Amino acid sequence: MKWTFRWFGHNDPVPLAHVTQIPGLDDVTTSLLDVPAGVAWPAQAIRERKALLAKHGLTWTVVESIPVTEAIKTARPDRDVHLAAWIETMERLAAEGVTTVCYNFMPVFDWWRSTFDRVLDDGSNAMAYDQVDVDRTDVRAGVEQRIAWAQGYSAAEMEEAFAPYDAMDESDLLGNLAYFLEAVTPTAERLGVRLALHPDDPPWPIFGLPRIVGDEASIARILDLTPSPAHGLTFCTGSLGANPDNDLVAMARRFAPRVAFVHARNVRHHGVRSFHEVAHHRAAGDVDLPTVLRVFAEAGVSVPLRPDHGRMIWGETGIQGYGLYDRALGLAYLQGIWEALNVE
Repeated sequence: MKWTFRWFGHNDPVPLAHVTQIPGLDDVTTSLLDVPAGVAWPAQAIRERKALLAKHGLTWTVVESIPVTEAIKTARPDRDVHLAAWIETMERLAAEGVTTVCYNFMPVFDWWRSTFDRVLDDGSNAMAYDQVDVDRTDVRAGVEQRIAWAQGYSAAEMEEAFAPYDAMDESDLLGNLAYFLEAVTPTAERLGVRLALHPDDPPWPIFGLPRIVGDEASIARILDLTPSPAHGLTFCTGSLGANPDNDLVAMARRFAPRVAFVHARNVRHHGVRSFHEVAHHRAAGDVDLPTVLRVFAEAGVSVPLRPDHGRMIWGETGIQGYGLYDRALGLAYLQGIWEALNVE
């Protein structure tokens, strides 16, 4: 595995100088969040981000994410313009050695949580999701921007964003994903780039919006859209593991050849469509990370892997879920499992 670590750029309170102190880490997963969605990232800005990381002894080989705009997801008349900008960004990134592209096809929102600071029994806090709370949330009144989102939404913007989905279902969204892949995959293949589609988070419809990347059958259907080696999957154990019906070990075994990137995290279920995030360790939650990694080791999977959301521990503040301490502990845990598997 190539160990990498998510860093959000200049607005990230975690200093790069601290990231470099994590043992066994030499790569950072990042993106240019200040560039508006649908606009090609300037080549100079990409080079500057790469140079900044290099000053700290870090490389940049995974981008997370190049935003897929609502124009593309809803097949607006201007989607080809947005696709051209997306492809141009990918080309400029590849020219600087960024050859894994994590992206998602979630309508309107990226991931969603109903609580961002649930206090756990050990005094740490973590993000949580409860369907009852989600059902009480009036998102049409507007939502504030989250760090991983391209934007926040006013009430008027929310209404405009939701409107196209009133006439769309899952088959329409899948068709728009197929159009996207037909447009971008040939260039990715030519550049040696692996596209890594991220599962829906959580892996079920929210707020009446369609979602199409949530379980084994839906992922198989999407991977069957094209056999290109450039068309791959981000295997996110937290997103997929939020649904206890998903057999992550079986999915890891089936999709191993198409896994291009791994997000490793753990969740604890506590009801129907209700969970909270926990430490990476197997005993902390319901995701069997050691066995998933064993499957990848046996299948010869060698791709970038990063510790995903963690708890906020030891009084750390900052971007909820993206504190330094618990993710660093999680990475050490994952590295230990991987080393033991290789010795074995």
